[in-house]
Amino acid sequence: MKLVRATAADLPEIVSLMNRAYRGRAGWAVEEGYIQGDRIRLPDLEAEIAAKLDLQWLVWREAGALLGTVSLEPMAGDVWYLGSLTVEPAQQASQAGRRLLAAAEAIARDAGAKRIELTVIWVRETLIAWYQRRGYVLTGKTTPFPYGDERWGRPMRDDLYFVWLERSL
Repeated sequence: MKLVRATAADLPEIVSLMNRAYRGRAGWAVEEGYIQGDRIRLPDLEAEIAAKLDLQWLVWREAGALLGTVSLEPMAGDVWYLGSLTVEPAQQASQAGRRLLAAAEAIARDAGAKRIELTVIWVRETLIAWYQRRGYVLTGKTTPFPYGDERWGRPMRDDLYFVWLERSL
């Protein structure tokens, strides 16, 4: 699997893929039942990339088709943050997510990362368990859900927050 840095031309497809994968009806990673609306909008993605110069937004394509995307961002020291791991819903049962995660970890490791951190909404128990099977552990750290910030969609419950997971590379 080859990951390359996204270009401006990739961004509309990334938005479409993320919205299908997180808020669509297909795949096991949907957030149905607790968040509605778009997972991401094009202006928000463009703004995030413009504001974070060290952020790497990566895409995975085969035969021209966008099959996955992930973001990597160096944090303090040798810690990197992995975000928005997204796989085309039709590919989710083929271990594509596992391969995408491993490829992103390799890029971070080759750039000097010793540890990867990520966040998941606490109610996504199946996704948390998936990351744990990949070697990630819950840190005990939490971050509040950004209620009132439409960039994350419209929450359908009032008890959402993010849990942090980490893995040594």
